[in-house]
Amino acid sequence: MNRVSAVFAGSLVVFAPVFGCAQMSGSDAGWITLIDGTNGLENFDRVGDANWRAEDGAIVADKGKGGFLVSKNSYKDFQVRAEFWADHTTNSGIYMRCADRKEITDKSCYEANIFDQRPDQTYATGGIVHIGPVAKPVKAGGKWNTFEITANGPELVVVMNGVETARVKNSQLAQGPLALQYGTLPPKGEPGGAIKFRKVQVKPL
Repeated sequence: MNRVSAVFAGSLVVFAPVFGCAQMSGSDAGWITLIDGTNGLENFDRVGDANWRAEDGAIVADKGKGGFLVSKNSYKDFQVRAEFWADHTTNSGIYMRCADRKEITDKSCYEANIFDQRPDQTYATGGIVHIGPVAKPVKAGGKWNTFEITANGPELVVVMNGVETARVKNSQLAQGPLALQYGTLPPKGEPGGAIKFRKVQVKPL
């Protein structure tokens, strides 16, 4: 807890979009687009060896020992909208308020999980790993899905395909970057299925 607090004390929340982001008009007013079709890799730093690339109108990863796209900006209170496609064996997630941008874990960040075959189904797809059990079984595999995630103070809410799947209050992590995951499958670390993001937007609150 002391290390995390120290990180927060020295962190600066940046709300302005970095190069390549686009603030949308109309119903998208106030939203910052991090990924839009084939664009967006310039808005992230890479951690790990996942083979992230632009392909068929999305940002895709399907090989490697595991890795993340970590947003160059840091966020405190915000909403996230994401459109993603997952294989039935995909191990992925959207990580939030990460305490250390070079060491991304499901304990140093909040993770909205994308993992239909997670051994512990308590925190499978739609749940917030370790702290927010998924409200009811939900599967992402083989189709396009949407996440709408809100982090407002201690309240964290995940809505998947229009249905609330997790809601919890937790004050452990206050701010930090977002991260998109490509993960391997436990316990042997075998390659997981592909993950594709065709749109990711964030709106500071």
